[in-house]
Amino acid sequence: MVLPEALPNVSSLPSYVPGARGSASGPAPIKLSSNENPLPPLPSVSRAIASAGESVNRYPDMFAADLVNALAQRQGLPAENVMVGAGSVAVLAHLLQAYAGPGREVVYAWRSFEAYPILTALTGATPVTAPLAPSGRHDLDAMAALISDRTAAVMVCSPNNPTGPAVMADEFAAFVDRVPSHVLVVLDEAYVEFVSDQACVDGNTYIGADAWETHPNVVVLRTMSKAYGLAGLRVGFAFGHADVLAPARACVTPFSVSSVAQVAALASLEAQAELLERVEGIVAERDRVFAALTSDGWSIPEPQGNFIWIGAGDRTAELVTHLGAQSPAILVRPFTDEGVRLTIGSPTDNDAALAALAGLTWRV
Repeated sequence: MVLPEALPNVSSLPSYVPGARGSASGPAPIKLSSNENPLPPLPSVSRAIASAGESVNRYPDMFAADLVNALAQRQGLPAENVMVGAGSVAVLAHLLQAYAGPGREVVYAWRSFEAYPILTALTGATPVTAPLAPSGRHDLDAMAALISDRTAAVMVCSPNNPTGPAVMADEFAAFVDRVPSHVLVVLDEAYVEFVSDQACVDGNTYIGADAWETHPNVVVLRTMSKAYGLAGLRVGFAFGHADVLAPARACVTPFSVSSVAQVAALASLEAQAELLERVEGIVAERDRVFAALTSDGWSIPEPQGNFIWIGAGDRTAELVTHLGAQSPAILVRPFTDEGVRLTIGSPTDNDAALAALAGLTWRV
């Protein structure tokens, strides 16, 4: 029997590996394997979600107009400068669908967000990667040197997932000045709310009419999965020049942002001040864990997201096994022979991770 044959670029796709969840039949583990907000939705958001659930027999607003308008107003933009999708990954996928493809190249750092090679391959474009600096930081000079007349897009993840450092404002400014205006520049700021170093790039600098006069090719990508705690509802958005977003918006799957997700996102924006207070608590925990690990002899890149990177190299599997053997098990996100990403959880969960790491006889 001869079955339909998938396209070569699909057959060879790398797998996206989600954070481990533990066994449904065993004791609940300490789940630090996905970059989730450890806190549940605010009561006001939960109430909005419950209310929205009563009308899921109806299709959502295909254009998410209320959400788009709310995001635009907060940024002081026309609605045409905002695009929403089912998570920032989906928004990025639509951008690449619109601009990348066979015969074109997409430049990004590696290691970075593991969806980048998958989304690039799905378009048929060729990935072109620049290694991170030893500090886990983007090497923007190396990335700029890779841009050619075949380059369709370049992605910059700041803070970088999974290693943690953010790009500095001055180096990003120098970088975008080197990128030709016909090349799409995506500044992926999924973790921007957790950035505490004021010297880091702030995508707001590249949003608005004045910014797009000089850099119309820059699109700023954000999500409500992390700081806003809506990972289970999938809402992402982008700010960009209207003429740049329009082709990507045409690629969006109809009704992809559910009615519940739209309502939850709007309620979260209304409660933004309260949510950002929670973020301050997560940042304080991140800094506490980072300080404890570095004082204990671990060499770790400076984190600016809600996670910490331990570059364990060929001891990665040993580290994962050690953490998984704790009671309760501590789940982290491993990257084979590179290291592990440890998401910041509750203070109790973080203390358990610190105690487990302190019990190792070696450091990296």
